[in-house]
Amino acid sequence: MKVLVTGASGLLGREVAALLVRRGHTVATFQRRPSGVDGAADRCNSLTDDAAVKEAVQGMEAVVHLAAKVSFTGRAAEFDEVNVRGTRRLLHAAREAGVRDLVYVSSPSVANTGAAIAGLGAEPADPEHAHGNYSRTKARAELAALAADAPDFRVTAVRPHVVWGPGDTQLVERVLARAAARRLPLLDAGAALIDTTFVDNAAAAIVAALDRMGHVHGRAIVVTNGEPRPVGELLAGICAAGGVPAPSWSVPGRLARLAGSVVERAWLRSGREEEPPMTAFLAEQLSTAHWFDQRETRALLDWVPEVSLDEGLARLADYYRPGFTAGTRLR
Repeated sequence: MKVLVTGASGLLGREVAALLVRRGHTVATFQRRPSGVDGAADRCNSLTDDAAVKEAVQGMEAVVHLAAKVSFTGRAAEFDEVNVRGTRRLLHAAREAGVRDLVYVSSPSVANTGAAIAGLGAEPADPEHAHGNYSRTKARAELAALAADAPDFRVTAVRPHVVWGPGDTQLVERVLARAAARRLPLLDAGAALIDTTFVDNAAAAIVAALDRMGHVHGRAIVVTNGEPRPVGELLAGICAAGGVPAPSWSVPGRLARLAGSVVERAWLRSGREEEPPMTAFLAEQLSTAHWFDQRETRALLDWVPEVSLDEGLARLADYYRPGFTAGTRLR
């Protein structure tokens, strides 16, 4: 097929585009900077540009939409412009251009209202009660995407949970940088049980959704490795792979959530662009169980993860081993 991948300069988008190329598809990418994916044709622009979006979807048979504003903090209008309006713009342009299939890459946070999640599936997106501007706008965008599903324009939403792997700057390198500086606490002793997804598995599941669109269109699917671990164990594994000491001090989760709210408000008032050291949403994610039943996902996609968490950590260690120092890789 001719497939457009948006957001291919990010960790997951890049792997999705590369996997599609390896499988023989003709791939174009659309994002603000070059993707670096060999064999894909880059189209660098923004979802906020109506003409650029219309041009990007011309001649495409399928779209995998990953582009989004991803941050723990930021102003609501900025999230809305990219995540909601940008997605609606893409949906309209794709349908007008005759695109047959669209995979919207969402997040389990669209249905997370702060309570522990233990063995649930893909609950309905809930923008009214989701926590944080990212989650709320992703929820609104997912609802818009699924509402566009039709026999001649098939749409599904795939929600990969906590994606990580070599080259990950969103989670792995932040963990390593803060752990190296002794600024990474465990919340509630790191006991919360969470699911995560190694990047290769997340990409393979997204491509499987495209292949299985006849089975999955019109619905949302949560994707994980299906290996829930205590968050403290996962952080220790990442730190060991990166060659830095694991966090050894603990803070009550309730206190961290309160402090995160204060820090987040101060960050917004100051206009600082870098991520704050803690937010209420981040504290919630580090201190609350969130793991998912993967039986329906695997049956619908006819897919199982190929890379276990332990193998993923081994690959992460291989990535960092050659010449790794905190000064050259951490930032």
